[in-house]
Amino acid sequence: MGDALQVDNKKQLLKQYYAGQRMDSPNGGYFMLLGIRPGEAGHAVGIFECSASSLRYELVIPKATRTERKKVRDVIGGGDDPDCPRHGRSMRLVRVGRNLVCMDCGVAYARA
Repeated sequence: MGDALQVDNKKQLLKQYYAGQRMDSPNGGYFMLLGIRPGEAGHAVGIFECSASSLRYELVIPKATRTERKKVRDVIGGGDDPDCPRHGRSMRLVRVGRNLVCMDCGVAYARA
């Protein structure tokens, strides 16, 4: 989405997003998630709208780290269904094509 603005405090907003907390907008309102677009390089882009100004912002969600991918592979190797390493036990990974993806953050963590 070419007209979405970039956010300044990405790390803080990502931490709040993973925890399911309300994220404050720089315009005095809060962010409402409109959608997640997975990227080809393993990252994802979240599109948020400010509740006060209706301006749209995009937040890049980084691709899975080696540690996160290993954690998911270890759970799969143990015969269990893995949860998203970033969201914890609240979000189960689902099969999308050949990948296991978190539907909340749009990031692929392992090959299925």
